[in-house]
Amino acid sequence: MYEIMGKRNRTNLFAILILGVILALLPLGIRKEFLISIFINIFLYAYLGQCWNILGGYAGYLSLGHTVFFGIGAYASSILFCSFGINPWLGMLSGAILAMLVGIVISYLSFRYGLRGIYFAMITLAFGVIFRVIFTNSEFLGGAQGVLIPLKAPSIAQFQFDGKLGFFYIGLLLVLMSLVITWFISRQKFGYNLLAIKDNEKASEALGIHTNRYKLLATCLSASLTALGGSFYAQYLMYISPETVFSLNLSIEIVLVVIVGGMGTLFGPVLGAFVLIPIGELTRALLKEGAMGMHVIVYGIILIIFCLLLPNGLIPTVQTLFRSRLVKDA
Repeated sequence: MYEIMGKRNRTNLFAILILGVILALLPLGIRKEFLISIFINIFLYAYLGQCWNILGGYAGYLSLGHTVFFGIGAYASSILFCSFGINPWLGMLSGAILAMLVGIVISYLSFRYGLRGIYFAMITLAFGVIFRVIFTNSEFLGGAQGVLIPLKAPSIAQFQFDGKLGFFYIGLLLVLMSLVITWFISRQKFGYNLLAIKDNEKASEALGIHTNRYKLLATCLSASLTALGGSFYAQYLMYISPETVFSLNLSIEIVLVVIVGGMGTLFGPVLGAFVLIPIGELTRALLKEGAMGMHVIVYGIILIIFCLLLPNGLIPTVQTLFRSRLVKDA
């Protein structure tokens, strides 16, 4: 059994390496800026989905408030850069630390009183609304108008580039980093305990697992990593506002990416992003001349079809079919 698990872990790590090499070579065959933009968007959602997957997929706690951490990361790096001249990379790390602290507060309030399921989703959603209202009414943080990041001399040190290729590779590095972190977690005691909590929390406690501690650690890790994605988003667009970084739509998109790809799987969020983001862009491009909101309706219908045909997500469904075929051949 351990030999099989070891081979599977090595295979996953090798797959991450191959995926990184293939994606790194893509710009050699892509010359159009809008295609690079689509891949950057895919990388962003794949990364955010992987961050969410640590808490929602492995621990089984459905969060609808990850925009809190995303927004904190975006605002931390932006405000520190615009108001105090602090390098965006340092602001990125500051945002991650601040998001982790906020994650501790949210986790304590939630897990201390045993909130889970729909109640945990509701409290995370409530925090998202609270933070959006606070940032909208704070003049120091730009208010409802948001923050416009000034353009400096393009350089990696300033996190600004002449073109989108630099953001392409940074986005790719974020995705690969999240995959390696998730891969490492999944083969450690930490990951096994999160899966046990997801399967049966009371039974896990009976076995001596300190469930609140592991849930707190999962939230902190997920929050800090999500904040890095917020900083990346801010530097990429060079403009943020409470309506964009604390949006409920963003939270739903992150969750959908994981659900479509497969919750609690290593490559689920990546596959989900590679499926959903191009579909969203395609429907928007093809139906932009049609009735207002038609592309949203079509996108929603496609999601419904996905949920009906693949209720467990793409990767779990493929794995089940593959195992059934093996059993049948045997």
